[in-house]
Amino acid sequence: MEGVNKTLKIQFFFRPFSTHPEVQTVIFVAFLVMYLTSLCGNATIAGIVQVNHSLHMPMYFFLANLAVLEIFYTTSIAPLALANLLSMGKTSVSITGCGTQMFFFIFLGGADCVLLAVMAYDRFVAICYPLRYTLIMSWPLCVELVAGSLVLGFLFSLPLTMLIFHLPFCNDNEIYHFYCDLPAVMRLACADTHVHETVLYIISFIALSIPLSLISISYVFIVAAILRIQSAEGRHRAFSTCSSHIIVVLLQYGCTSFIYLSPSSSYSPEMGRMVSVVYTFITPILNPLIYSMRNKELKDALRKTLRTSR
Repeated sequence: MEGVNKTLKIQFFFRPFSTHPEVQTVIFVAFLVMYLTSLCGNATIAGIVQVNHSLHMPMYFFLANLAVLEIFYTTSIAPLALANLLSMGKTSVSITGCGTQMFFFIFLGGADCVLLAVMAYDRFVAICYPLRYTLIMSWPLCVELVAGSLVLGFLFSLPLTMLIFHLPFCNDNEIYHFYCDLPAVMRLACADTHVHETVLYIISFIALSIPLSLISISYVFIVAAILRIQSAEGRHRAFSTCSSHIIVVLLQYGCTSFIYLSPSSSYSPEMGRMVSVVYTFITPILNPLIYSMRNKELKDALRKTLRTSR
């Protein structure tokens, strides 16, 4: 009990990117611009889908929900990271605050990964069974799939977050990261963490490999169906619809797999921090850009909304 009480009193600090205030300021401005751009881009996607009745289809319903997830996902990380950059690493966070941030980050990130698999299934049905699409992808099913993504994200997050409260921490309380990422926090524990690392690996493997396998299987059938399309224009449109989703999947799963599925012996704190910047700040910016640039219906709806607002 005394060890638990001592752990709960621990205050963590985040290692600055640089010891030079000027460099920290530049990084702060870059992170702030990326964060605000991500908020604006994803809010725009969600808003356009909401106000344009022509986009009230399952594909755009899932895209709007992905955009909302991205907003909360980056917001669970950015404010503390920005405050830490300004304070040169002097902003502290309690073990409870660290666990809370970790919970929401894993919860939203896990839901994000599952939702990408749902979107692949939606494209599979649309391309392979176009005549039955509206019958299969009914609105009740779409809502259940989004709710299921959130439930699975919660189930992934809860046991991983509980790990941090079962670790003893001693004097070293500087996290080599810009947020409370589980691998970085576990490195500070003054106890054997092999069991915790195994649990992290197993849950991460399930959370990443199963949705990715479903996405891969969906695209095998999708590609086979597209190649059977006689019209070159039809093939181009089908590939264009799917290519934006594939790019987002590669970015999301590639970065997270590098962090959570790499052996702990090969984990590099500096590389982990750099890769984390990609999927916490850069990917949420690219998602709306990729989808809006490669989707004609979305671009047309954006132009229509801009003309109407003038």
